[in-house]
Amino acid sequence: MNLFTDFPSDREEKREALPVSRLLRRMRNLLEIEIGEVWVEGEVSNLRKQGSGHWYFSLKDEGGQIVCAMFGARRRPGSEVLEDGAKVRVFGEVTVYEARGTAQLVVKEAEAVGAGALQAQFEALKRKLDGEGLFDASLKKTLPKFPTRIGIVTSGSSAALQDMINVLSRRAPWVTVYLSDVLVQGKGAERGIAKAIERIGNWKENGLPECDVVIVGRGGGSLEDLWNFNEEVVARAVAACPIPIVSAVGHEIDFTIADFVADLRAPTPSAAAELVVPERSELEARVQTLGGRLQRRLEEGIRQREEALRYLKRTGVATSADAVLREPMTRLDDATERLERGMHQVILNRENLIRELSVRCRANRPSVVLARRGERLKNLGARQESAMEANLRKKEAALARLQSLVEALGPASAFERGFSITMDPDGKVLKDASLIKSGMRLETMMKGGVVSSTVD
Repeated sequence: MNLFTDFPSDREEKREALPVSRLLRRMRNLLEIEIGEVWVEGEVSNLRKQGSGHWYFSLKDEGGQIVCAMFGARRRPGSEVLEDGAKVRVFGEVTVYEARGTAQLVVKEAEAVGAGALQAQFEALKRKLDGEGLFDASLKKTLPKFPTRIGIVTSGSSAALQDMINVLSRRAPWVTVYLSDVLVQGKGAERGIAKAIERIGNWKENGLPECDVVIVGRGGGSLEDLWNFNEEVVARAVAACPIPIVSAVGHEIDFTIADFVADLRAPTPSAAAELVVPERSELEARVQTLGGRLQRRLEEGIRQREEALRYLKRTGVATSADAVLREPMTRLDDATERLERGMHQVILNRENLIRELSVRCRANRPSVVLARRGERLKNLGARQESAMEANLRKKEAALARLQSLVEALGPASAFERGFSITMDPDGKVLKDASLIKSGMRLETMMKGGVVSSTVD
């Protein structure tokens, strides 16, 4: 190793050194004078809300970050948009926090930007409605176990609707679906959604069938695509509806204000269809389980009463045993008869229900439905063909009348009555004798042909 010792050393020169505090004060003055108050845009992170009312956070982008402080934050304009992850624009003064030797931005006001603005609106409305109690679990209505009429508020041309119909047809073909076809995206779509919910809820006044449950939703999309379901008018329509509502907006990771207000949130439209109706096979299995449970209870009741009767016989109640046992035996017989009748009636009801469901299933089989629709299409075709033939005959009659009128009013009919038409050499009709000059060559049209002549 080589060691060089003949280089000059800075330590040999004594220079004046600044105290750290003075250096930081110079930096602070320089920043406040040269930059001063500015607007800065970035993403909020590490937000800390102190009990003193002062908020501290970082504002960052892909290239860096700066420490920010908002003193008396709740009194500052736009403080409600400050949340971790929110994209904001803030107005403040650039300075140096001398105690730590770091640059910071003292924020005086803030406003949301882009998707962050939508998120801020979402959180603000969520807090407002939650404060009013619209999210309370006590307000949630229970979904019916066996609905037969289901209302759906969505776009009639959407894949989400087809998914729900497919699930409902497979699980519960006896269900009738009533669609309220609305726009689910775009400016003003929220008013159509709310109006459809109100009409279904006020079914009697609007002359509509009463639904047992309503599914409100659409397929997935961006926050902007789903935004109509975050509007206050939709939330209040859902809350005011007397019919249980299932919210099925977007995918499993998507949450909207409608989800919080609805009686039940489904992760997807297909899942909503599965939640509102039972599986047919599950329903049949449940009927069988209930029938078996009832049978066992009846048999246990009979066994207990038979055991009680045997006990009474064993006790040997003097000479009046027959009289003592007569009333309990009668009650036992009556109870046994009632139990048997009840069991028979329950089983009969379950059998009728199964037969009814089977009939509905057969009536709604795809082949039967297609046959009915094919017959209807055939009838419509025949009616259309008949209407076209009648219209053609009507047009032919009108044409014949016009042809007769033309023949009656045309020149040929005038020639038949002895009239003629005289024209000059240029083919112009002569209507006045004063226009005829000597030597003029004329052509006269009359019945049988054209006669040429020259005026003397």
